[in-house]
Amino acid sequence: MNRKVGVILSGCGFLDGSEIHEAVLTLLCLDELGATAVCMAPRGPQQQVVDHERSAPHGESRDILRESARIARGRIQDIARVTAQQLDAVVLPGGYGAAKNLSDFATKGAEAKPHADVARLLREMHAAKKPIGAICIAPAVVAATLGRQVQPTLTIGDDVGTARALTAMGVVHRTCPVTECVIDTKNRIVSSPAYMFDARVRDVAAGIRKLVAALMTMVEEGTGTGAAR
Repeated sequence: MNRKVGVILSGCGFLDGSEIHEAVLTLLCLDELGATAVCMAPRGPQQQVVDHERSAPHGESRDILRESARIARGRIQDIARVTAQQLDAVVLPGGYGAAKNLSDFATKGAEAKPHADVARLLREMHAAKKPIGAICIAPAVVAATLGRQVQPTLTIGDDVGTARALTAMGVVHRTCPVTECVIDTKNRIVSSPAYMFDARVRDVAAGIRKLVAALMTMVEEGTGTGAAR
């Protein structure tokens, strides 16, 4: 059976949108396991546009969905039109766009609120017991949406300050190396730290590959796999 996995993007570029390596590795791993990626993003202006050559803000406006379409090769949907009924699982690559465009975690920390359409889809997925994956800083979006309600087990690697903020949002944080993932079987959520570390792309790939494999095992088995670790 062809499984459809939503990939929630937040722009194009790690300083103001989706981390491109993480997004492409996610798409690759899904394809390797025979799943169809359904790329989506919110429609609306980015919170900030950054010149990636100078790592400095750039005075212009860009649309989140239009920028995300660069990664999706134009095959992208407005997240407002996507429902959990259409998907078997969903995954959020990282990049500062997750903390700027999919939520306001970058400025609000533990008091962050998620983007309304992103939160709606994540809540639908959780209520339907469909797996959710979150990479790098994207667990902050999951925390902002579900943290205080379901106390998910998540990782952002070993960054003490970020972990403390997630804990304040209701999350049980687990330290995790870049090459691994943390599996919350109760809530059917998988997370991996990726570029929360200053890591080689091959190590980031190893963690994402394990995350995607765990998600797809949850989809196929229907009851999750392994223990939170």
